[in-house]
Amino acid sequence: MNWGYKIMFVFIAFAAMMTYLAYRAFKTEFELVDKEYYRNELRYQQVIDGVNRANSLKSQPIVKQEGNDIVLQMPVEMKSDSLSGSIFFYCASDSKKDRRFTLMINSEGKQSFQDLLKAGYYTVKIDWNNDGKNYYAEKHITVL
Repeated sequence: MNWGYKIMFVFIAFAAMMTYLAYRAFKTEFELVDKEYYRNELRYQQVIDGVNRANSLKSQPIVKQEGNDIVLQMPVEMKSDSLSGSIFFYCASDSKKDRRFTLMINSEGKQSFQDLLKAGYYTVKIDWNNDGKNYYAEKHITVL
């Protein structure tokens, strides 16, 4: 075999390798932290203000697992009818596990989530409004 064929095989092998790498690159799935990252970044000052308000409360929201249920306990001073907001369970390792719920606490200031979350490590982002003031808290929980 002469040197012309060897160069041709090298070029063919190189083209095949590049085609394979391009194919793998297009098939790779990547996940963003948030699909609306830029919109949320613009309202980040509201999050900072909400965190400061939440930190000034006598108690903080508590998220814990009780059996198969996840229970959110809101602070004592947040047991009013004007309370509204959302709870976002964010799983950094798998966006398919992310869940968002509307805040609907009972008369005891609790909300229960029954068998709705798969096992994993979650950041619970609680965003609520009470009497026209926004509050924000983040808690971490491992669902077993």
